[in-house]
Amino acid sequence: MKIRFHHTTAYHFDKPVPYGLQRLRMKPKDSTHQKVLGWSMELKGGVCEASYEDAHRNHVSLIRVKEGTTSVEIVCAGEVETMADHHGVVGAHMGYTPLWLFRQPTALTKAGAAVTALAHKVRAENHASDVTMLHALSNAIADSVAYQTGMTDARTTAEESAQKGQGVCQDHAHIFISAARLLGIPARYVSGYLFMEDRVEQEAGHAWAEAHAEGLGWVGFDISNRISPDQHYIRVATGRDYADAAPIHAMSFGGGDASMLVSLRVDQ
Repeated sequence: MKIRFHHTTAYHFDKPVPYGLQRLRMKPKDSTHQKVLGWSMELKGGVCEASYEDAHRNHVSLIRVKEGTTSVEIVCAGEVETMADHHGVVGAHMGYTPLWLFRQPTALTKAGAAVTALAHKVRAENHASDVTMLHALSNAIADSVAYQTGMTDARTTAEESAQKGQGVCQDHAHIFISAARLLGIPARYVSGYLFMEDRVEQEAGHAWAEAHAEGLGWVGFDISNRISPDQHYIRVATGRDYADAAPIHAMSFGGGDASMLVSLRVDQ
């Protein structure tokens, strides 16, 4: 399947910005199940100063905001060919980051009472394999944490959203990662795009989780949609949590208040 995406992020500042820097992880990476056929980035109000591959093998671009600008627009577009349904199996661990690191908690995935209860509940069910246990964990999170926009943000932790019982795909992924690590299973965060046949325009990208299962390697779990990612998904970036895989990290000095507008189109 060939999937196209067109992702625009626009910032507006109340006052001219003397200095600003943005770190982008917007370019999908080639893997055994997807091939990048084309990708481009257009900038207004900014200049790409460097590009590199980080420890998670994500493509990273560093953008300098032009001095004195009051607006920045980043347009990333591309086409990716995804392979036939692979039931979420990504395969062997690759890259510079050791596998044991994905068992360690982070600030966003540190477990508390609510996440621990979910992990203990699933463990007590005595599943035949890690994969069946992870599917049960995914369903348990979807059952207990309703998908609800506007209740959390990028700083919300796994424990906070588990206690609220509400969240979005980012929160579902963080809770899954946190609980899987409690169960002794390496887990990581994935940011990307999801092609949905009933719509083209989307409010934002998508997020899901992957866990490393014995004999299979990394396996994906889209908790929000209760499935394992298939050919409708484009993997863009991975990491220990959202902070490692966020599409954009931005910082600026001066410029007053800032607003952001995101436009995303995913089609064939």
